[in-house]
Amino acid sequence: MQYAANDLMKVDAELSVPVATAQVVRFDMKSPIDRTMQAPQSYWLDLCLTPRPHNARGCYSDRWGPERFERLGNIFMLPAGEALHARSDGCSTQSSILCHLNPEGLREWFDDDLHWTDQRLKACLDIPESSIHSLMLRLAEELRHPGFASQTMVELIVAQIAIELSRYCVNIKERAASGGLSAWRLRLIEERLQEVREAPSLAELAELCGLSVRQLTRGFRTSRDCSIGDYVANNRIEQARRLLATDTSVKAIAYTLGFASPSSFCYAYRRATGESPGQYRERLHRAGH
Repeated sequence: MQYAANDLMKVDAELSVPVATAQVVRFDMKSPIDRTMQAPQSYWLDLCLTPRPHNARGCYSDRWGPERFERLGNIFMLPAGEALHARSDGCSTQSSILCHLNPEGLREWFDDDLHWTDQRLKACLDIPESSIHSLMLRLAEELRHPGFASQTMVELIVAQIAIELSRYCVNIKERAASGGLSAWRLRLIEERLQEVREAPSLAELAELCGLSVRQLTRGFRTSRDCSIGDYVANNRIEQARRLLATDTSVKAIAYTLGFASPSSFCYAYRRATGESPGQYRERLHRAGH
């Protein structure tokens, strides 16, 4: 896959295996984005390691009207053969882990006749699966610090990613028809989680959606294949990562996100990610240099 202009992207690490090419990259966006991304021969899977530019969004230019743009989440995938018009309202230097998946090598897991409906295309612009997120982070770590049998390890990780993507895409239609939350309720939850402040309680989210806590938790699990508690916790860690990519102090981040103390924030962050906030910042610093 290529951007209309190749000077945007710098590859910091890369490793190729038969079914995919994985890269850790930096995008140097000196102005708001307004470009077309094309995926002629591979699936493009992108997990942002640092925050995307403000209001990053995309439109399938060959399928949607020119005014329809949907939010690009922390993880998005562009299917092979599709074109995406990407826009943002801000500029930044952003790091991502990219996985260019070869369709020929994925037929063991992907249905050859998988139809890219409007619902599936939209769902792939913001993939909330925590399992895919964890696998992509593991892939980034292997690229940055390759060890014994790295190629074999990358092949195994990519295979797991492909299986999780296949399950996610195939289940999109089933979720909508089996008692999941409506799109407007999911949007309300996402908008509340984007607010950089104390994590919401289940009672708050249930009230926001006009549901009981039980209805909320059951419907959310059907829609997202994970508990709403895990989803909120993962979102909180993502917010912490975004803030750690700025000059904001760890103490300020802890209190902004509603932790009782900096030490409780550091403990929660290390438990969720395996490293301290300081270690994460150090990795970002090394990647930027």
